[in-house]
Amino acid sequence: MEENQMEGTGGIPLIGEKLPEMRVQTTHGPMKIPDDFSGRWLVLFSHPADFTPVCTTEFMAFEKRRDQFEKLNCELMGLSIDQVFSHMKWTEWIRANMDVDIRFPIIADDTGRVAAKLGMIHPGKGTNTVRAVFIVDPEGVIRLMIYYPQEIGRNMDEIVRVVKALQVSDENGVAMPANWPNSELLGDEVIIPPPTDEKAAKERLEKYECYDWWLCHKKLE
Repeated sequence: MEENQMEGTGGIPLIGEKLPEMRVQTTHGPMKIPDDFSGRWLVLFSHPADFTPVCTTEFMAFEKRRDQFEKLNCELMGLSIDQVFSHMKWTEWIRANMDVDIRFPIIADDTGRVAAKLGMIHPGKGTNTVRAVFIVDPEGVIRLMIYYPQEIGRNMDEIVRVVKALQVSDENGVAMPANWPNSELLGDEVIIPPPTDEKAAKERLEKYECYDWWLCHKKLE
């Protein structure tokens, strides 16, 4: 099948799978994903359409946090089923009217190829894409996915939080409690993975602070 033809039937890739390799046209020129982001984290997100109110607030919110993402070695990339000319005119409007310069690339998926391959087409909404978020690690593996309906804007602070949480989890081999790093139970501490045998279960009670052998926690060093 030619690359500029529609591919896929709307299936959603799974967490732990590689992000499908695709050549895409963006506001920064042709790019190949995920290869062009090798060695970096990537937040790939879709929006229903250019020149829409909720999407405008989202793009401004992403851009205002771009420095936070960059400190996490994480890049941003948007997508909708619009032509590149529409993306460029919209970001020009945001810059002129909202004084926010959108500096991350936006995929022009006017054929719907990328959206179909990633399961982004909104059921019952024509060609509109859902508000999907794919967090991809430096190896090109999908680590987290979030899907929002068209009517609900995203919380960008949560997206920053989960990128950081994934990195801390990977680096330290730990799990993160609810609302980390502001957990009601553990504050900014992290959870030790459960033991695999009785000996380890007993040892961890002496090594860590525990509510029980299966719920032990510690502060990051």
